[in-house]
This record gives sequence, C-alpha cells and structure tokens, in this order.
Amino acid sequence: MHDVIVGKEYPAKVIPLIESAKSTIKIVVFDWRWYGADPGASVQLFNQAILRARRRGVGIKAIANANDVITILNKHGIEAKKIITKKLMHTKLMIIDDRIFIIGSHNYTMSAFHLNEELSVCISGTDGCARMLNYFDNLWTRAC
Repeated sequence: MHDVIVGKEYPAKVIPLIESAKSTIKIVVFDWRWYGADPGASVQLFNQAILRARRRGVGIKAIANANDVITILNKHGIEAKKIITKKLMHTKLMIIDDRIFIIGSHNYTMSAFHLNEELSVCISGTDGCARMLNYFDNLWTRAC
C-alpha cells in the first residue's frame, strides 16, 4: 500500500495508524511541538495518540531535536533522545510495527499540519523497511 499525504491530511491519516500499532513505533523528526494548553489542536490530538499507544504497551522510541518534547515523552515512558551530530538532523520518519513507514516533509507542528505546503507518503510492506529500520537504528545508537 502507498498513500500520499498532502498538507492538512496528516493527522487524519496518521493518527489511525498510530492507534492500530501493535508492538512498536519508531520516530525521527526535526521539529516536534507540544501544545498542552490547546488539547483540541490537531498536533495535540496526534501527541495524545502517541501517549495512548504507549499506555497500550506499544514500545515507542523517538529521536527529536526539541529538549522540551524529549522531556515530556520520557516522563510518559517513551524512550526519547536527541541526536548528537555536526549535521542537521532534518529527517521526518515514523515506522509502525516495522512494516509501515511514513516519510516526507511533515514536522509535528501546527504550521506543518495546517499552513505549510507539505507532502509525505505512507508505505506498508517490506519494500524499503529494512533500510528505514537500519537508518533508525544507526541514528538511535548515536543519540543520547
């Protein structure tokens, strides 16, 4: 399956995938924001889906740049780290159950979900998953 995700479609298409996760979610994202004062915001609904997945027992690992989000995720039992590199970590990748991956331009921000011209793709199956998992694992070992 291949599904193109344009602009505002991201939360509507990705939240159900998060909700269907059975074992793991692995995330690498450049910009991830937490809108705790606005629980109805689409990004916060996305964030809450991540937290619900963790409470269901889904193992979640996240690599992000924002220290405040890393702190919040860790507080909720999610393994979250920041990459240590001289390069800009600009990736936007989510891998669900090692068989579905979403990659593209969407950050986890209100601007990305509502204002910017964004495009991502969701691919399920084994094509490319091994390389995505290897990419994630290599970043994870360098993160702290």
